[in-house]
Amino acid sequence: MSTARPSRWEQKVAADPSHSTWYVERFRSMAAEGADLAGEARLVDAMLPRGSRVLDAGCGPGRVGAELAARGHTVVGVDVDPVLVDAARADHPGPDWRVGDLAELDLPAEGVAEPFDAIVCAGNVMTFLAPGTEIEVLRRFGAHLAPGGRAVVGFGAGRGYAHDVFLADVATAGLRVDLALATWDLRPYSPGADFLVAVLSAS
Repeated sequence: MSTARPSRWEQKVAADPSHSTWYVERFRSMAAEGADLAGEARLVDAMLPRGSRVLDAGCGPGRVGAELAARGHTVVGVDVDPVLVDAARADHPGPDWRVGDLAELDLPAEGVAEPFDAIVCAGNVMTFLAPGTEIEVLRRFGAHLAPGGRAVVGFGAGRGYAHDVFLADVATAGLRVDLALATWDLRPYSPGADFLVAVLSAS
């Protein structure tokens, strides 16, 4: 649980304690059926040389981070939900999976001193944060990036965090938008799009 106010995800789990397990099993079933679950990882991988350091922010059960690790990157994953992190550790050994609140992210204080070449925040994570913590999360992303590093953030519209508000928060957090897409397969973004994938760097 977050030490401050609970995130929207934690509120959801508090209302339905089976939700986390359902979420884990949903993606296990999709993987077993051969669904393509690697789209986000393909985009991030294309931005990086082999052996890059990647932070999977809001890693859930490890789907994106595990694929990036399989592609030769060093991955640290952080998620507020211990059930999801336990599933990541069980299903995808290798990356460093940790329980933590992104609004309090301070990996150097936990012994992870080296910054990241990329941060990926997929799966609508930004819309599950505690309300009012979005700018702080973005600031902490910036603080964990290596020089020249980029953060890739993707989430859908209509989830309580408007894309234009997010883009304003990016600037407030000291980041800039290098590229805005409407999908993880590189379709261009335009206002009113159902989804946003934003590639961010330090301004």
